[in-house]
Amino acid sequence: MMDLQTFDAFLASNIDIDPAIVARLTQTCRRMELKKGEFALRAGETCKHSFFVEHGLLKQYTIDEKGKEHILLFAPEYWFAANIETVHFGRPSDYFMEALEPTSILLLDQPLIDRLSEEFPAFRNFNSNLLHSQIQELQGRVTQLLSSSAEERYLDFTRRFPSLMLRVSQVQIAAYLGMTPEALSRVRRDLAKKWKK
Repeated sequence: MMDLQTFDAFLASNIDIDPAIVARLTQTCRRMELKKGEFALRAGETCKHSFFVEHGLLKQYTIDEKGKEHILLFAPEYWFAANIETVHFGRPSDYFMEALEPTSILLLDQPLIDRLSEEFPAFRNFNSNLLHSQIQELQGRVTQLLSSSAEERYLDFTRRFPSLMLRVSQVQIAAYLGMTPEALSRVRRDLAKKWKK
């Protein structure tokens, strides 16, 4: 388990900002302590907050009409997770955000983000870079799902998220990679054979 890092300390470690000032601005923010299996957000709900994961692990997913789960992202410590359609447009969420282990999250509302952006240009730039990184990440995921083989997707996941391999189930990894658990088992078996040669 990683040590708890607050939002204030996280910002101070990434941009030139006094954590005491950020702590003062965020003192009215609500924290949620979630047990494994509890939800920060359910499909059909609206929410005005983005989530900063201080400790634990969230998954953001949807369930199709056949009951199949499709995982959009895993959000471990120090990640931001948000459902843009509900936070910025007020629409009911299409996604669930569920804790995969005991999780502590800070709820950040848009007025706080706006205030930090106005008072600290470094935060405005940092926030903009985070947004662009998330867009790039999602575009990369779409491209990968459309054009990469199952083996390539799995190997990329193991390279990019090695710490998650011990924290999420093979079924959840398969749901993230857009394949069945059986297909993931075949990929792992084929890779094991290749590595033995």
